[in-house]
Order: sequence, then structure tokens, then C-alpha cells
Amino acid sequence: MRFTVKALGASAALALGCVAGVGSGVAHADSVGTKSLYSPSALVLTVGKGSDVATAAVQRAVVLSCAPTPGGTHPASARACDEVRAVNGELQQLVETGSAAPVCTRIWDPVVVTADGVWEGERVSWKHTFSNPCMRNEAGRSLFAF
Repeated sequence: MRFTVKALGASAALALGCVAGVGSGVAHADSVGTKSLYSPSALVLTVGKGSDVATAAVQRAVVLSCAPTPGGTHPASARACDEVRAVNGELQQLVETGSAAPVCTRIWDPVVVTADGVWEGERVSWKHTFSNPCMRNEAGRSLFAF
């Protein structure tokens, strides 16, 4: 009698486990990939103290997502996305086209900024060292202000 009860209990548990496991953890073919009409545009931006990316101590990092709508953890994502769009994702142009005469001191307090991710479907890996935080803010306007 005990054997029969154990066998029935084990069979019921096995059947319940099979039924419960049917829908869980299975990836369906239609869930793979994206259904967006936009190329991905998301960057991880970091600011670090130091003159070299390899040795700089990262102080802050944010995510900037621009397609289909601005978002992420960047505090001014809409303005930052507009700045990157204005230079077609070429972040070095932001540095080169900064204010003609920024009002910054000449104190050497190097800041390293990096951007890694994808912009309009293209891989981005960019870094730049600014002589001080003021110069970083002048060049990046909203993009590096986090």
C-alpha cells in the first residue's frame, strides 16, 4: 500500500513538473532579434581622473540611448543625443569644434572621457584626455556633463 502511494505521488510530481516546465525557460523563434525600424544607438560614457585611459580612475559612467527615443541614465539624454547626431557620431568633432576661446584656467588636472557602444549600427570606441574638467565641459557641452 505504501509503495502504491509513493508511486502515485512520484508520478503526479513528475507529471506536474513536466506540465509546469513546458512554458518556462523556452525561447521562441519570434522573440529573437529586434523588431525596431531604427539602427541601435547606445553608448556607455565614462569620466575618469588621470591622463591615460589605462590608469585613470573612473569616477562616473552613464548609458546614453538615442534610438528610437533618447533615454538611458544620462541626465540630459535628449540634448546629448542631438549633439552626437550633429557630428554624425564622430565624437572627435565635438572636441575640435568646441568654443573658439573657452574661458578655462590652464591648470593641469587631466580628465579622460570614453564612449563605447554602437551609433546608428556602427561600433564606437572613442577616448579623449582633456587638460581639466572645464575643457571637458566646453567641448562636450551636454554629452560629457554627467
